[in-house]
Amino acid sequence: MTEFADIARRCDAIEECYEFMLAYAAQGLADDRDSRSGTQLRELLTRAVNAACGLPAAYGAATQALELAPRQRYQDFLDVLRADTAKALAAMELVLAQPRISSQLIDNLNASLHVRTLLTDVFLLDEILGIQQALRGPAASIPDHQPA
Repeated sequence: MTEFADIARRCDAIEECYEFMLAYAAQGLADDRDSRSGTQLRELLTRAVNAACGLPAAYGAATQALELAPRQRYQDFLDVLRADTAKALAAMELVLAQPRISSQLIDNLNASLHVRTLLTDVFLLDEILGIQQALRGPAASIPDHQPA
C-alpha cells in the first residue's frame, strides 16, 4: 500500500466515525448496549482509534516520499499532528473504555476541541498534498481526499 493510499484509508475511517457520531448524538440514547447503532458506534470508534494511531507516521512517509521542502516546516507540523493525535486518541479511548456510551457522551466527544483539531490538521495536510500533487503533475499519485 502506498503512503497516499494508507493516508486515505486512515482519514476515511476517522471521518466516517465522526459523521456517525454526529447522528448517534442526535438519537438521545442513554446506553449503547441495547441498540444496533451502539454496536456500530463502538466498531467505528475502534476503527478511528486504530487509524489515528498511525496517522502521523503515514503523513511523515508521504512528505518524505514527495521530498517536500522546506523540510523543517513539514517536520514542525508533523510534531503538531503527533501531539494533536495523542490528545484526540486519549479522548476517544476514554469514551471507548466506558461500560455504556450515551448520545450525550458522544455529543461531548464531538464537541471536543481535540477531535476537531485532529480533523482540521488532516484537512490542512490533505490540501497541501493536493497542491503538491498539482505542482508535480500526474506522475505524483496522491489520491484526492476531500473533507466530508
